[in-house]
Amino acid sequence: MSYGDPNNPYGAPQGQQPQQPGYGYPQDQGQAPGYGYPQAPPVSPYGGPAAPTTMPGSVSAARVMMWVIVGLQVVAVVILGIGAAAINAAKDDATVQDNPALQDLVGDSTGLIWGYVVFGLAWLVFAAVLATKFKNGGNGARITILVFAIITAVLGIYPFVIVGLVHTVLAILVAVFVGNANGKAWFNRPRY
Repeated sequence: MSYGDPNNPYGAPQGQQPQQPGYGYPQDQGQAPGYGYPQAPPVSPYGGPAAPTTMPGSVSAARVMMWVIVGLQVVAVVILGIGAAAINAAKDDATVQDNPALQDLVGDSTGLIWGYVVFGLAWLVFAAVLATKFKNGGNGARITILVFAIITAVLGIYPFVIVGLVHTVLAILVAVFVGNANGKAWFNRPRY
């Protein structure tokens, strides 16, 4: 089919040349994109929707919050360690030796504060290990992160009410973001 054929019923009218596209018009007048059947999402080899290839935003936010929890744990362990060392040094001070009530308070609290330091250090290491598992951890890592976040939220409420409020909020958000559908899809994705 050419426009030059005078017997072509689909050609340009006689005596007129076909118009050239002007400024602002696309040169190729092909089929419009998106016309026809909608594009299907990729399918996994197991028949369901394809697993995410990049970490969803909510899971990435949960990972950042876990690192913030690690940072807060570092600050808390340092402060508690300095406090325990100061109380231990005050126990040997001559001015405190004369006051038996203060001596009992200092003597009993040193061991408790050192216990908090050891527990905080262990919790810090556990949080750091879990924060590194976001990239390649499986469903077991997801469940462990959920349990960690729930226990952290509870511990932030009870013994450390004022200081633990930030821990509680962050831990609740981590649990929500890891426990939602995006978190489940990310941690259950196939690894080849």
